Amino acid sequence: MCGRYALKATEDELRRLFGFTEKPNLAPRYNIAPTQDAPVIRQRREPKGERTLGNLRWGLVAPWAKDVKSGPPLVNARAETLLEKPTFAGAFRRRRCLVPTDGYFQWREGDAAKQPYLVTRRDFAPFALAGIWERWGQRDDPAAAIDSFSIITSDANEFLRPFHHRMPVVLAPETYARWLDPDAEAESLVDLFAPSPNDWLQIAPIPREANSARADGPELLVPQGSQEMWTGASV
Repeated sequence: MCGRYALKATEDELRRLFGFTEKPNLAPRYNIAPTQDAPVIRQRREPKGERTLGNLRWGLVAPWAKDVKSGPPLVNARAETLLEKPTFAGAFRRRRCLVPTDGYFQWREGDAAKQPYLVTRRDFAPFALAGIWERWGQRDDPAAAIDSFSIITSDANEFLRPFHHRMPVVLAPETYARWLDPDAEAESLVDLFAPSPNDWLQIAPIPREANSARADGPELLVPQGSQEMWTGASV
């Protein structure tokens, strides 16, 4: 699952990695929560291959929803059923995106104490989660259209399975173009949903203040305990 994440990389770092055209004024985000707007990377059909960064609402809203608050926010979409569920199938086929992050929050299943953990790359570099996006409201009022997104999840890899049986789909940089390509057939992309290799990621406990969606600040991402926590050896 992915219910909270951070994005503190600089605009220059993100542009080098994702190649978008805009020059946004991005502020560090230490605790992005569902229903908040967050940056995602999309690709235009024209000019062909041009990538764009925009702020979308986290929690996909189906085009036929009566309003954006009808039902719980669809922050995650299961990779195994993307083509089976009407809410996600059209977006998976035609509206894919990259969700940039420096790390996502994780809680251990069954942990009554709700100790939060931060999952990052082992080199702490920003990376991308596979996402899909949808547009709501354009038929009734184009000016009030809302673009929203979901993060795709798969079975957890062996390293993260002790924490949760699901994890977001982490894309390798060499697959970004393939995922964003609007002409790619959805069926040809399902191999990207395999759990990420065990040596890609690391995990560490972070302050319990991160449990609150209202909390913010760099102190939320400071690992607690020994440095071995980053490898999972002491968890």
